[in-house]
Amino acid sequence: MIKIIGLGPGNSDALTLGVIKILKEYKDIYLRTEKHPVVEYIKGLEVTFESFDYKYDEMNSFDKVYMSIAEELVERHEVCENLVYAVPGHPLVAEKSVDNLIKLCKEKNVEYKIYPAVSFVDAIIESLEIDPIKGLKIIDAFGLEEGILDRRVNTIITQVYNKFIASEVKLTLMNYYGDEEEIYFVRAAGIKELESIRKIKLYELDRQEDIDYLTSVYIPKNKKIVGDFNDLLDIMGKLRGENGCPWDKEQDHNSLKRYLIEETYEVIEAIEKSDSNMIEEELGDLLLQIVFHSQIGKELGDFNIMDVTRGICDKMIKRHPHVFSDLNVNTSSEVLDNWDKIKRENKGFNSYTEELQHIAKTLPALMRAEKVQRKAAKVGFDWNDIEDALAKVMEEYYEIKDVYKSNNRAKILEEVGDLIFSVVNVARFLDIDPEYALNYSIEKFIRRFGYIEETASKMEFDLTQMTLEEMDKLWEEAKKQFNLENK
Repeated sequence: MIKIIGLGPGNSDALTLGVIKILKEYKDIYLRTEKHPVVEYIKGLEVTFESFDYKYDEMNSFDKVYMSIAEELVERHEVCENLVYAVPGHPLVAEKSVDNLIKLCKEKNVEYKIYPAVSFVDAIIESLEIDPIKGLKIIDAFGLEEGILDRRVNTIITQVYNKFIASEVKLTLMNYYGDEEEIYFVRAAGIKELESIRKIKLYELDRQEDIDYLTSVYIPKNKKIVGDFNDLLDIMGKLRGENGCPWDKEQDHNSLKRYLIEETYEVIEAIEKSDSNMIEEELGDLLLQIVFHSQIGKELGDFNIMDVTRGICDKMIKRHPHVFSDLNVNTSSEVLDNWDKIKRENKGFNSYTEELQHIAKTLPALMRAEKVQRKAAKVGFDWNDIEDALAKVMEEYYEIKDVYKSNNRAKILEEVGDLIFSVVNVARFLDIDPEYALNYSIEKFIRRFGYIEETASKMEFDLTQMTLEEMDKLWEEAKKQFNLENK
């Protein structure tokens, strides 16, 4: 059997009678580290032991050290009938080597037993007089990037071993709390001779001179808004609440449609301007619309924000089996093909026509036309090359010429639509976004028209009094000028 014992936070008074008895009775005793205040007391009991401190010098990561320790203990157990593995604090609190050891013991059917002890967390709770029932989050400094910070609960950051780790912890925490957040520097909690607990500013964390393997950080909960996702949910809840904003309370899904569209286009504009500050702001405005609709859904009892996020998480996992499962894909086109296949299965489409009908009718017409064409092309319904697509444009052009002088408005509308649809086909063959291309031409028109108006004003001409020939002459000048500027 492997007996896994905890040595407590460092004060010999915290050692249990059971642990002391085991240390006195057994001869094959292994310590993860001798760098623990209670070890001197253990030596005084005339206990002999070996430690794994040498592994920290031999290996370049803590993960490798802790796995190596677990593997060696299981190997030594094959020789020794019983052995003892002792770790600082409680064996099941922030002890990766014990986690690894338990997994190996289960895999190899090795019997083990845990002997609990007072953990460093217990010592911190006692020293700072914290009631964990009111909320306490414990995060390992080595996993801080993966942890979810929440200023609504008390937080302890463990294993802040040295100044380098303290600096990494500081930078991560500052992104959430800000530089001036008041925290507690906690060293050797529960060890009367060594304990030091002091309030400091977050930016001062890695400037402390006594940082070592006994160091932790405590961040008290507070009600200050830091701007995380939960804050946004709270704000929206208050705006829609009894004492909230009259305008916000009046809105429903339909009344907000225009704002959702506007904010989406403003994000696109920011991206096209390559303005990162603008992108950040506009994404916030777009996120607000999503939260707004989710709050309304919650009030109606239809859905809430968790349903929204859970749904998209589930969808992303299911539609990326090459990432979250064992499907092999090599190219982006394979990813898209697989995405469409999974989407058809999930939506229960029985025909390709259903898939085309599912493309949102509220999309801008050019964008919808391109998506319809691309999906039809995937099953082979497409022109052979761009020359065929261009010929279709000319065909539709002549069909408009044949009907535009008639009074058949429906036929004229149909033929104009066919011409535009054919032009989108040409853009698709050239891998040009038709929406972007048209907007580009609109901007070009506005610039050239602006030149005409500005030039006419300098010549003291009134645009409304100028002939088309006069304006067309200025238009040609504008074309030449802007063409030179673009070279």
